Amino acid sequence: MHLSDIEARLSDALDSALGEETFDILGIAVSGGSDSLGLLHLADQWSERRGVRIKAVTIDHGLRPESAAEARSVAGICKLLGVDHATQKWQGWDSSGNLQDQARRARYRLMADWALAEGIGAIALGHTADDQAETFLMRLAREAGVDGLSGMAIRRQAHGVVWLRPLLQVRRQQLREYLTSKGVCWTDDPSNEDTRYDRVRARHALAALAPLGIDVSGLSAVAANLRSARGALEHQTRIAAESVALVEAGDVVFDGSGFLSQPAEICRRLLVHAIKWVSSAEYGPRGSTLLQAHRDLLGGSESTLHGCRLLRTKAGFRVTREWQAVKDQTTMPDAVWDRRWRLSGPENNGLAVRALGETGLAFCPDWRDTGLPRASLLASPAVWRGDALIAAPVAGKSNGWTATLIHPPNHFAISVISH
Repeated sequence: MHLSDIEARLSDALDSALGEETFDILGIAVSGGSDSLGLLHLADQWSERRGVRIKAVTIDHGLRPESAAEARSVAGICKLLGVDHATQKWQGWDSSGNLQDQARRARYRLMADWALAEGIGAIALGHTADDQAETFLMRLAREAGVDGLSGMAIRRQAHGVVWLRPLLQVRRQQLREYLTSKGVCWTDDPSNEDTRYDRVRARHALAALAPLGIDVSGLSAVAANLRSARGALEHQTRIAAESVALVEAGDVVFDGSGFLSQPAEICRRLLVHAIKWVSSAEYGPRGSTLLQAHRDLLGGSESTLHGCRLLRTKAGFRVTREWQAVKDQTTMPDAVWDRRWRLSGPENNGLAVRALGETGLAFCPDWRDTGLPRASLLASPAVWRGDALIAAPVAGKSNGWTATLIHPPNHFAISVISH
C-alpha cells in the first residue's frame, strides 16, 4: 500500500466515523508512539480539508522516569505542526490493584475531562488493526462472548465524549513507514516487550499463529463479523425491552412472563443492561456473578450485584439501586445525584442531596402509599439540612420538591444499542 493510500484511507475512515455529525474541534490522543503520532500527522492533513481544528492531549501517567520528557517531545511536535497541545498528569495509583486497568480508566477519564473543558465533542485514538487482533485474542482467553469478541468499536460514546478509532483497518507497520518517510521519530514504550502483560503475550501468540493462517487481517475480519452479529442481538434486545420492561422511580421492572419468554441470550442482555442503566456503570457484571444472580431470581431469592439489588415481584423482577452503593454520595440541590437524578425545590441554602436511607424513611409515614419497595426508597434521593430531612419526593414527602431522572423518555430501551 502506498503512503498516499494510507492518507486516503484515514481520511475516509474519519469521515465515516464522524458520520453526519460535525465537530468544530477534534481531539487527538497522542502518547508519542508510532500509532498515535501517525494519527496526529494524518489528522493534521485531514483537518485542513474538512475545515476542522484539531487539539492534541497527552496523558503522563508518571509511571516511568521518561514519561515527562516524552510528553514534552509530543508538545514540541505539535508546536511544529501548529496544533494546540495539553498534557494531563495522573497521580492516582497507590501501588495496589491492576495497574494497566487503572491506568487505562484514568487515561480515558482525564481525556474526557480535558475534552469537555475545551468544548471538544470527539477524540480520535490511534488503535490499529494490530491492536484489534491482539484485543480479540485477549478476550478469547477470557472466554468472552459475542460482545467481547466483536473487538473495539470504530465509534463509541462514553464519559460525555465520542471516541473514534479511524485506524482500525491500518497496520502499525504502515504507519511507521509513513512516519519514517516524513522523518518523524517515535517512542517505543519498553512495556510493549514485557511478557508480564497480556497484550504483549497476545502479540507473541499472533506471530506463532501466523503459519496457520491466523493473522491480524483474519482476526480483524472475524471481529467485524461479530460486531454485525452483536448489532442484530442489540436490535432484538431493544425490541424486547420495549415489550417487557418499564421504568418506575428509576428502577427497571420486568414483566416476568414476558421476560422468560425471550431467548436466554436476550434475557441475559436485558438483565445486564438494566444493571448498567440503574447503576450508571460503563461495564456490566462478570458472567459468573450475573449467572448466579439470574438463578437466584428464578429461584425466588433476592441478590445484590454491581451496586444494584435484584428483587422478585408478584409479576416479575425489579432492578433497583443498592443503598450501600449510594449512601456516601452527596451533591448540592440542582446538581445531578448518582449520575441520574436531579432534585429541584423552593430553596437551596444549606441543603444537600443524599440517599434517604433508614433514617430518612422513618420520617416518611406514607411511604407505603407510593407502592414502591422499601429497598428502592432507601436508595432514593432526598433533601437534607444536616441531619434533618427536608424532602423525599420519591418516598411521598415532597414539601415542594421534585425528583426527576435526567434521562429522556424511553432511554432504557433506546440505550440498549451501543454507541
